[in-house]
Amino acid sequence: MHLILTGATGLVGSGVLDAMLKSKSITKISILSRRPVPLASGDPKVNVILHQDFEKYEHQVIDQLQGASGVVWALGVSQLKVSKEEYVTITKDFPLAAAKAFSKLPSTTEPFRFIYVSGHGTSINPTYFTPYFGKVKGEAERELSELRTPQFHIESVRPAGVDPSNHDAIKPPTEQLGPFLADMAMGKYDKQLDASGEGIENLNGLRILENVAFRRLYQGRAAI
Repeated sequence: MHLILTGATGLVGSGVLDAMLKSKSITKISILSRRPVPLASGDPKVNVILHQDFEKYEHQVIDQLQGASGVVWALGVSQLKVSKEEYVTITKDFPLAAAKAFSKLPSTTEPFRFIYVSGHGTSINPTYFTPYFGKVKGEAERELSELRTPQFHIESVRPAGVDPSNHDAIKPPTEQLGPFLADMAMGKYDKQLDASGEGIENLNGLRILENVAFRRLYQGRAAI
């Protein structure tokens, strides 16, 4: 199986990459990155595509993504590190541009799966009290849902605040989130998503998974 990954040098993305590298089911990983990815260095199943403009996908890039059946979109940034305009570009415009480009990849026997890493606190129906990041990510989820088709599935996962420290009591460990996101991109949770349940919301066919749903499905992974 061929999967695409963005944000591979970040905390969540590196966890996903580690899971993908360890998976025997994944035979090729195409990483879109602005800079080299040390964790993937020397691995024969990894193709790092140095890509500077995440709003444009020239044919040279698309050609290298042929045969891919899914992507984990883990590219992101803290709203505190960039301007509001830059945050919208990275958080909403980038994944929307990618989804539009990837939806044109030749279909395989199964639907292409676009897994968007959102975050706890996101809302598709924001109020005055919704934080700025929650409003922007909610807008991204809503607009991504409009791109869903029977052959192009889009899902959003809202993990709680990811903390690289060793205080496991207050963070969802990336060693669990990484494999979970990789498995979602492979379609291993399709049946559970169809069954819905606590923490799963349906938006035009796009399933939004709150942290409680991620925890619940991951704990039941032995059944998949």
